[in-house]
Amino acid sequence: QVQLAESGGGLVQAGGSLRLSCAASGRTFSSVVMGWFRQAPGKEREFVAAFALNNIGTYYADSVKGRFAISRDNARNTVYLQMNALKPEDTAVYYCAARPPRPVSDVRTPNPYNYWGQGTQVTVSS
Repeated sequence: QVQLAESGGGLVQAGGSLRLSCAASGRTFSSVVMGWFRQAPGKEREFVAAFALNNIGTYYADSVKGRFAISRDNARNTVYLQMNALKPEDTAVYYCAARPPRPVSDVRTPNPYNYWGQGTQVTVSS
């Protein structure tokens, strides 16, 4: 079992920055693959960023590439999402998620993730 808790969301003006944190407890943090997803009102949950199955490489959605950065601190059992140059279209509830590295599958799809946080609201005003 892995328990996840996000924090760091809030209201920010366009062009601003936020850093989301996701604290994990339970199963050995270093053995799971972490990712971030988001869901805007009336839309499906979409991929934002994730570590590769080897926990070294990273993947980003095209819409956030160059603006967002995912990182992790295994000593603190925490994964971060640094969000810069925020846009109104980034407004959503952001979720962190964890999955095992096997079986091998695309880290950009939500289905293999079996642990989810409660979400944190990010609102970007124009």
